[in-house]
Amino acid sequence: MIRFATALFLGAAAALPARAEVDIQSVTSDGGITAWLVEEHSLPFVALEIAFRGGTSLDAVDKRGAVNLMTGLLEEGSGDLGARGFARATEALATSFSFDANAQEMSISARFLTENFDASVALLRDAIQAPRFDEADIERVRAQVLSGLSFAAKDPNEIASKTFAAMAYGDHPYGTAEEGTPESVAALTRDDLLEAHKNVLVRDRVLVGAVGDITPEQLGELLDVLLSDLPESGPMMPPKVEPMIEGGTTVVDFETPQSVALFGQRGIALDDPDYFAAVLLNQVLGGGSFESRLMQEVREKRGLTYGVYSYLASRDLANAFMGQVSSGNDRIGEAISVIRDEWRRAASEGITAQELQDAKTYLTGAYPLRFDGNGTIAGILVGMQLINLDIDYVKTRNERVEKVTLDDVRRVAGELMDPDGLHFVVVGKPVGVVSE
Repeated sequence: MIRFATALFLGAAAALPARAEVDIQSVTSDGGITAWLVEEHSLPFVALEIAFRGGTSLDAVDKRGAVNLMTGLLEEGSGDLGARGFARATEALATSFSFDANAQEMSISARFLTENFDASVALLRDAIQAPRFDEADIERVRAQVLSGLSFAAKDPNEIASKTFAAMAYGDHPYGTAEEGTPESVAALTRDDLLEAHKNVLVRDRVLVGAVGDITPEQLGELLDVLLSDLPESGPMMPPKVEPMIEGGTTVVDFETPQSVALFGQRGIALDDPDYFAAVLLNQVLGGGSFESRLMQEVREKRGLTYGVYSYLASRDLANAFMGQVSSGNDRIGEAISVIRDEWRRAASEGITAQELQDAKTYLTGAYPLRFDGNGTIAGILVGMQLINLDIDYVKTRNERVEKVTLDDVRRVAGELMDPDGLHFVVVGKPVGVVSE
């Protein structure tokens, strides 16, 4: 499935105002590195999130998968510690680090006790700035990546995602596998990984969120210790791309009793004035609730699937309006037909006043608080920065949602939704469904 975190972030941010103690401060270190901080001294614990814009999109054209493989090696030894020594050190400190990369960013999560603050920061600094990239570790992690690629080649969801991405984005990084291909991963050298590290972990693309038992002064010092010796800048970001999505259907023949369909059309940018109207529209159409139109029409009324949903895939370099459904090979055609009808109905009729109110109630926090904890909040702080939200967003977000009118949503539905431009990629043995 095409991965996208903004929908999750928006849901988490909706819950934040319920936490009256959330007070976000902007902290700038002596070295000029900025982070967002929420102080919480009730527990002796710090959660730190670091993201570098660009992620796997910064792979060289002929080195696809280098950033992903490099990221997987950051916890496999650094400085004077080999892989086992690094693992033992984190365990002894009751510290946890995780490293991840996608087409939006390369991210680092750290959790540590304040009593082990200095030692944990020193260990993380080495992981960030002095990874070993020992040959034995490279080959072991490479084998893991190749195994994952082999599994993905047999997963209908992954096949649908990669097929749709290639159709929509061509040879842009968004259109190719961020993990690389078996051939590109097998060809990567240690020098390629060192180059990927130098290109991605740069100061002018770093974003930091910190929550917990840490003061602004301590955070400023931490930022310089961890990041000040990294390169100032890296290669240019890839250009923005307009998805090349045309209406129709693409069938990928695959032996399975159930077909997977990934569908999408052009989308809307995060900074578009109508973005919140589009969020509310999507919530009504297929935003994950059992009360959404797609769930009601495809699952509840016809029993064609266990689940169907839609989402706004708005990213730094491209925007799409996506969805996914699975159904038996003999029923997927009917599910697709119903989804097309609902897409067309929303475009022509919009939504009702009651649907709008229900969507607002959900998005402004009437539902139980689902996101909490220092780590989650630290991730939200970075997520806000990634999509260029201002620091006061958590205080104004619900007000922005409430200001959206029924006329706004109906107008946006008419302008955004493109039933004739909706494309389905179907992986399976769908009866009566052919490529157009």
